[in-house]
Amino acid sequence: MESAKNTESFQLSLSKEEKIRKRKKTIARIKTNKLLYLMILPGILYFVIFKYLPMGGLVIAFQDYQPYLGILGSPWVGFKHFIRLFTEPTFFVLLRNTLVLFGLNIFVFFPMPIILSLLLNEVTNKHLKNGIQTIIYVPHFMSWVIIVSITYVFLNVDGGVLNELFANMGMGKISFLTSPDWTRIVYICQVIWKELGWSTIIYLSAITAVDTQLYEEAEMDGASRLRKTWHVTLPAIRPVIITLLILKIGHTLDLGFEHMYLLLNALNRSVAEIFDTYIYTAGLKNGQLSFSTAMGLFKGVVGLFMVVIANKIAKKLGEDGVY
Repeated sequence: MESAKNTESFQLSLSKEEKIRKRKKTIARIKTNKLLYLMILPGILYFVIFKYLPMGGLVIAFQDYQPYLGILGSPWVGFKHFIRLFTEPTFFVLLRNTLVLFGLNIFVFFPMPIILSLLLNEVTNKHLKNGIQTIIYVPHFMSWVIIVSITYVFLNVDGGVLNELFANMGMGKISFLTSPDWTRIVYICQVIWKELGWSTIIYLSAITAVDTQLYEEAEMDGASRLRKTWHVTLPAIRPVIITLLILKIGHTLDLGFEHMYLLLNALNRSVAEIFDTYIYTAGLKNGQLSFSTAMGLFKGVVGLFMVVIANKIAKKLGEDGVY
């Protein structure tokens, strides 16, 4: 018994010494790289202050929150707001509209930056390549207000450039901005116009990191440009594509408020009303803060679930995933 106690105490002392040694190594590493840690400090503070601390407010999704009572004084109602969310007919309309627009983002927009990056990579004239990149990057720095306003100037029925052109050609005018049949097309075209160029930056960076010897070996084997792109470039940037796809899937129900709110009107509401715009209407306009918070929490949980599932699928297919 005494020998067993001695052995146990010896192991405990070794464990304490190991912890102390690890702690000293960690402190020494922080001191050595203190400038790097200082550099990432603003980013850490940003996420803590604006992302993690506000999550405490999610508790009002389980309350009948009244601003004058505060979080501590508002009555608890459990899952009342979630039950209302899933039982209202509006939920399925919002879910359908959001998923359709998300599908357009995934199947129409997502492949386009990859294709554009591959095409830009084949441009050998440096000045031409830089000029094209500058032109396609500019829309990213414009707000959605400007993008939608320019679209309004071109597509408006009364005085719109495109519709006036149709009228001069003897064709009928098209209600691009109010017709439910055109709303989704206008939406995805605006997304492409604004974000296509900016989205190529990561892919172009990944392409520049590809080993040039692989291209030389493929050329020696008689591979054409298309073959080199298919068998060398795409496999090399595949981890980047998979990572960005997983992150994109995390925004399944989170399409952004500003863009769709600017496109939304009484005539296209049946296809343009999504969770983000409805949260604004219910929460800020109608004062249903707890209900809108429940809807936001639902969006976040779905996004987290989709990221986990997509990451597991990527792991099973032999990819690295995001974690």
